[in-house]
Amino acid sequence: MAVGKSTIGRAIAAATGWPYVDNDELLARAEGRSTATVLEVEGEAALRLAESAALDFALSLDPPVVAGVAAGVITDPDARRRMQGDDAFVVHLRAPIELLAERVIADEARAAAAGRPGRPWVGDDPAAALAELHQGRAALYLEVADLVVDVVGRTPADMAAEIVSAVAADRSQLG
Repeated sequence: MAVGKSTIGRAIAAATGWPYVDNDELLARAEGRSTATVLEVEGEAALRLAESAALDFALSLDPPVVAGVAAGVITDPDARRRMQGDDAFVVHLRAPIELLAERVIADEARAAAAGRPGRPWVGDDPAAALAELHQGRAALYLEVADLVVDVVGRTPADMAAEIVSAVAADRSQLG
């Protein structure tokens, strides 16, 4: 959350010409309804299943495509196996909890000012919520990552160039 998946995904798309789809679009295409609707009507468990369906939809798209997948899918063992297949190159964007909390607080303020709902997971203490999520997921992200990119002090264009180079190297090794 707030690590820059959408921003960096769009930067990769701009650099390569590959299409970019983010989780909300993937979920809507896979499920026929929005992320907010799934969460509101059916709850978190249903949202996790829908996010897994969104991952499957992303993996079914004709390559190359850049997909910003929901971070929560990492908790699903089957989703992790699918991400480790030859048809995916998984990038783990990594940032300190403090930076993510700052970004979430700023995002929440912008959402409130615009009359939009905020992120349901952060509550009154974004740093604590993010730390709790990170504690349960950090090792799982590393398990599936083909590349880990630290975001601190880097521009989206710089990170996009690193990722594109790593994807090209990976693909050339596949023959």
